[in-house]
Amino acid sequence: MSGAEKLKIGLVGVGKIAVDQHIPAIRDNPLLELVAGSSRHGGPDGLPIYTSMDEMLARHPEIAAVALCTPPQVRRALAEQAIAAGRHVFLEKPPAATLGEAEALRALAARQGVTLFASWHSRFAPGVAAAAAWMARHRVRSLDVVWKENVRQWHPGQKWIFQPGGMGVFDPGINALSIVTRLLAGPLLVRQADLHIPSNCSAPIQAELRMAGGQGVAVSAAFDFLQTGPQTWSIFAEAEGGARMALHQGGRILELDGQVVADQPEREYAAMYEHFRQLVAAGRSDADFTPLQAVADAFLAGRLHSAAPFVE
Repeated sequence: MSGAEKLKIGLVGVGKIAVDQHIPAIRDNPLLELVAGSSRHGGPDGLPIYTSMDEMLARHPEIAAVALCTPPQVRRALAEQAIAAGRHVFLEKPPAATLGEAEALRALAARQGVTLFASWHSRFAPGVAAAAAWMARHRVRSLDVVWKENVRQWHPGQKWIFQPGGMGVFDPGINALSIVTRLLAGPLLVRQADLHIPSNCSAPIQAELRMAGGQGVAVSAAFDFLQTGPQTWSIFAEAEGGARMALHQGGRILELDGQVVADQPEREYAAMYEHFRQLVAAGRSDADFTPLQAVADAFLAGRLHSAAPFVE
């Protein structure tokens, strides 16, 4: 693909995240073209919609890449079909329902010679790169994650999120873990996890994790899907000598030693699609599954606690 050639994209799964984020990000980039979508529930005016990805690709052979915005439980099969058809693939987070599925997709994309992008939108938040630079300059002792939101507000009617493979509170929590794994130099190892699972669900609604990062960094995380007051998406770091760093609003605001040093508008999806196009042009993939690995390890190491039934 030449530097001026548009990357033609098909969107699979035209739900809330696609309408709110993917479609505007694609349409605002002059080097991208949104050709069509695939959805069982229709889509916005002006976008051709087909009931299956196969039909969409058959009707529009010019589509070179697909963005998969479906629930994770069905993402692997669609990604396999797209890769086998020679299309580049943009995976909404989490990249798959299991770590094994994600690894299989990475291997398949490598064999087929197509780009695979496992997108972690929070890594593209405005303050994250500067926070990583701060981390590199300091000997960090601890990272504390507080990620609390109201599932009824942010995921209305999305029953899949509490089904097997839906990850429950780890659906937003994995955003925090994607930032933590970006900030740390080295692995993130889950030492202890407490998972609170409603008696009528298969995935946790609250979770507390104790982890260890490279160079002896103690990492804790508190995830809550029942937050009814102010919504909190923050990460706090403390270094030797008392230096402190904090990211707020999912990484949009950067605070150093109690002073806000960056507060920029969010453009995570625009940045991700710019990155995706660059990957395709360079013939490379970006498929880092370390945030998903941390979630998988939390389920393996976790103590399960029964919580009250969840009723939306």
